[in-house]
Amino acid sequence: MMKTSLLHPEFKWNDRSFFNKDDLIDFVDVKYPELTDFFTQWFSESGWIRVKTSGSTGVPKEISLKRKHMINSAMATASFFELEAGAKVLHCLPLGYIAGRMMLVRAMIMGWEMDLVEASGTPEIRDKSYDFSAMVPLQVQNSIDKLGNVRALIVGGGSVSDKLKERITDLKTEIYATYGMTETVTHVALAPLNKASGLEGSRTVFKALPNISFSRDSRTCLVINAPSICSEEVVTNDIVKLISSTSFQWIARHDHVINSGGIKLMPELIEKKLYNLIHVPFFLGPEKDEVLGEQMVLFVESSQKYDLLSELKTYHVENPRILLKFEIPRKVYFLNSFIYTETGKIQREQTMKKVLN
Repeated sequence: MMKTSLLHPEFKWNDRSFFNKDDLIDFVDVKYPELTDFFTQWFSESGWIRVKTSGSTGVPKEISLKRKHMINSAMATASFFELEAGAKVLHCLPLGYIAGRMMLVRAMIMGWEMDLVEASGTPEIRDKSYDFSAMVPLQVQNSIDKLGNVRALIVGGGSVSDKLKERITDLKTEIYATYGMTETVTHVALAPLNKASGLEGSRTVFKALPNISFSRDSRTCLVINAPSICSEEVVTNDIVKLISSTSFQWIARHDHVINSGGIKLMPELIEKKLYNLIHVPFFLGPEKDEVLGEQMVLFVESSQKYDLLSELKTYHVENPRILLKFEIPRKVYFLNSFIYTETGKIQREQTMKKVLN
């Protein structure tokens, strides 16, 4: 294990160096007061850091993480991408959540030169070369023309659509999807998304970072064993196909499964079939039904309403082996806007309540 400190002497933040922790905290107090509490905790003797979950799979909450676990996670990422002191990195994520905080931690303890820009849907990628960055899918989509400035990129905060995969497949940037959550100090596994990162065919296989292994519970949901970053096993609600103890394919969320008249429908799998048919944000969800118990309905973010259901039925008739009959939603609900987390994920439960309640 390489030696590390809480503040590497070569760390730079927008070209500014720091003499010591007090110098850094003074800088934060003035420029980024919303981070003062985080950095105070970081350098405290307690060794615990409070962070917020994104709320994408439930109500946002505050949890405490061990500082040593955050350090171990940061070092694992740096090792995977072979990023040493002096590496130039772009930080364009929201600062209030774990992904944004871990970009700070990685740069701070590894001695990276970090450019922090506004966390917008179209981040500013300066005319220079970067060794590493992290983005959400929307940022990747809006930055295709400038991604060549970044050697390696991790993408989290939501699934990467097949359309976006097609657009990035030949880019020279190594682009990886991440799997993880706040409780696992961001990602515990990475999956190549384009040729430069090693993607073969269309299979997205997540491979564990060092010292992490996987298993499944009785629901076929992923169980994470990562003693260097989690004190206990993490039991998830993600249904997966386990390829080995260190690799898996993600299938769907167990808590999203719709039981419609005894048929268990996995929305995420069906949504993949609809990506080329619906060109605005959408998702599938359950609605109570007296006969079926639950019926699957489609939520579409669009101010323009049209007969989408007929289009889907026609597509099924023309492609019965692709879109099965029971995979056609029973209803379509159009909403002017979905509810999103600050990190850009659709809040399915909250969005459904706007219509169904």
